[in-house]
Amino acid sequence: MTTLYSEPAPDAAGDVPVRRISFTINGEKKTAEVEPRLLLAHLIRYGLRLTGTHTGCDTTNCGACTVLLDGKAVKSCTMLAVQTDGHDIQTVEGLATASELHPLQEGFREEHGLQCGFCTPGMMMAAKALLDRTPDPTEEDVRWALSGNLCRCTGYQNIVKSVLWAAAKLRSQATE
Repeated sequence: MTTLYSEPAPDAAGDVPVRRISFTINGEKKTAEVEPRLLLAHLIRYGLRLTGTHTGCDTTNCGACTVLLDGKAVKSCTMLAVQTDGHDIQTVEGLATASELHPLQEGFREEHGLQCGFCTPGMMMAAKALLDRTPDPTEEDVRWALSGNLCRCTGYQNIVKSVLWAAAKLRSQATE
């Protein structure tokens, strides 16, 4: 069992060096002092309180921790927070605006692309990376892009349909 403290224990103060990093997350510039061993997933969840990024395996197998780093899908459970210094991070919380859902979020709702929802944030971020570089993906493109993300509840068919739905909506918005 791991216990996290917001303040170091008095006898541990100064034992582990910290490094100041600056990054942008979901469009907001941030500066943090982190231990060099801190994982990006832990910075996001516990340091920034953005709990949409899930950790399911700590080995990059499940993909629940997928975020975008400079637009590329990465597994945050095995990436060090210090590696984000000077970079742009996007989490699932950065998809929607205050007034509307992102088409991926709408697609998952419309096409029933989720059940328990644990894998959904990682699926959405992997799908966003795909749609940013391939606006008109094939079913095979979607399946390949999501192949690093595991869902233990569904047969993936509705997840694929959700991403294709979102792609169609994004393309229609682009022509408006």
